[in-house]
Parts: sequence; C-alpha cells; structure tokens
Amino acid sequence: MNVDLHCHSTASDGALAPAVLVARAFENGVQVLALTDHDTLEGLAEARTAAEELGMQLVNGVELSCTWGGATIHVLGYGFDVNAAPLVEAIARLHDGRWLRSEEISRKLGLKGMPGALDGARQIQQELGDSGNAPARPHFADWMVREGFVKDRAEAFRKWLGAGKLGDVKQHWPTLEDTVGTLRSAGAWVSLAHPWHYDFTRSKRRKLIADYIQAGGHAIEVVNGFQPAEQVGSLAILAREFGLLVSAGSDFHGPGGWSEIGQYRPVPEDLPPLWCRFKHDTVIAAV
Repeated sequence: MNVDLHCHSTASDGALAPAVLVARAFENGVQVLALTDHDTLEGLAEARTAAEELGMQLVNGVELSCTWGGATIHVLGYGFDVNAAPLVEAIARLHDGRWLRSEEISRKLGLKGMPGALDGARQIQQELGDSGNAPARPHFADWMVREGFVKDRAEAFRKWLGAGKLGDVKQHWPTLEDTVGTLRSAGAWVSLAHPWHYDFTRSKRRKLIADYIQAGGHAIEVVNGFQPAEQVGSLAILAREFGLLVSAGSDFHGPGGWSEIGQYRPVPEDLPPLWCRFKHDTVIAAV
C-alpha cells in the first residue's frame, strides 16, 4: 500500500511529531502521504521537509470541523495553497475556537472534582511535541488517566468526553457549505471524512452527501482504517450512485491505536481515486 490520505500528528491530536510520522509512513511503504491534522496547518512545513529528504510525495492536507444538520462534520482538503487568504482566516478562527472549547472542557471537569484539567492536558500535549494549538479531548483523556480519575482513555470518553457527555463541548464551527467553499477557494480537492462515523439514518446520510455535493465537494472517504467491510461496501455504493471520487486513509493517530499508518481496507477497484487528480501524482495505490 503506498497512499495514505488521512493521518494526524502532534500538531493536533496525534502522538508523533510530523517528521517522525513521515518517517514511520516511509518505513511502512507509503509513497504519497497527506498530513490531515484537525483545523491546523502547523505541521505541514516540518512534514514536507522530512518527506523531501526521503523522496516521498507529501500532499498538503487538513481536516476541518464544520456543522450540518446539528452535527459536527469533518471535511478533508488536499493540495491547496497554504497561503490562500480565506483558508488562513478560517484556520485562525478555528484555532481560537478550539482554545475556547478546551477552556470550557476544563471548566466543566473542574466542577466535577477534576481541577486543573487544561494545564494538565496541555502538559501532556507538550510532552508529545511542541504545538501552539489547543489540547484536544484525547489529551484531556490521558490527563484523566494520569491523575487516576479513570482507568484508561476509553473510560474517559465513555463517561466524560464522548458524544453527549459533559466534556463533549459543542463548538460554533462554520457550516459545511462555508467550509467546502473555503477549501475550494484555496484550490483544494475536497473529501467528506468517514461518512459512516456520524450517527445518522440512511436517509440523513444520503441528504448529507447530497448537500455536500451541492456545496462543491469532490469525493467521500470510503475507507477509514479498518472500519467494518460492510461499511466500506455501503459507502462504495453511495460513491457510485452520486458519481463521486473516493479517498482512503488510515486515520492514524499514534502507535498502538486502532490503525497503523499506511494500512487500511482495500478500496473497491472500480471506484475513481481522488489521489490520481493530485498534481504530479502518477502513483497508484496497491491495495
């Protein structure tokens, strides 16, 4: 396998610094890599330097948060101009919003007898690597484990940080339409991240994809790590029906997680891969 279009570094909620992540991808045989940190471009320069030294192709990537139908949706952008004003401005707003979100998570946890959560989560984040971005929920979860409030990260999310829980602070993200428009204005190829992760009915998922296409989206992520094969099949059907390009990636966050960089379920052979549209990209994934 030689293409991975979804992974995270310490610039957001990953466990490896961008250069270390790139080296791990190279060791795993990845030739075309997109670093897609949440709502930040902070890790791209370091990743690009490392990729150039190894002879890998690094595609500019990002995973942006937005809202649709009352839910938080993630959209992946690729191959964009990192200096495009609309994107730079959108990233700045998301940066500020994530800090406000972290402060609110900390406040809520403090009211439940867990004081100092923001400082603790920030310390864990800094131990992994330098970042000017706000600590994310996995950092809070690891702090809770360290302090003995929960036994592991899974319990932290199940009791405190997961969907609908106290630490699931809803942020005023931009709309799906605005987010796709921002990426398109920066020259990006756009893919809807892990469409099966959203707790939607079949009809609502189809409505999401229809609205996403109307907004200007190009592709959907039909393979996200080792998600169940039946989900891949269902998403492949939607890609065919709506005439979409497809993307795929490990969604790697760190060693020992649910996925490994460069490894994910096979992409159905009849689907048109988004990565073949990238500039100078002639590499075909051997999946």
